[in-house]
Amino acid sequence: MAKTFESSLAELEKIVEQLENGDIPLEESLKLFESGVKLSRECRERLTEAERRIEVLVKDGSGNLNLSELSHDASVGEPAPVKRIVFGDD
Repeated sequence: MAKTFESSLAELEKIVEQLENGDIPLEESLKLFESGVKLSRECRERLTEAERRIEVLVKDGSGNLNLSELSHDASVGEPAPVKRIVFGDD
């Protein structure tokens, strides 16, 4: 089963803390560093994918991005529009 973003990030934070302490042998440090780089890449890929999914969800029928602020009030059904970004010659 794949790790969640949050569990990967927590593991990465532990690795960074261990490396910063510097109380481990070189070979172990290298293994931790390699694991940290792998986790960092995985987290970055997940964030990029989440951004893509959000972008698809906020495009209007014309393909324009409509950025909106998420409502903090659960009774409000639609988020309030904040800014419109138009790409192209419009």
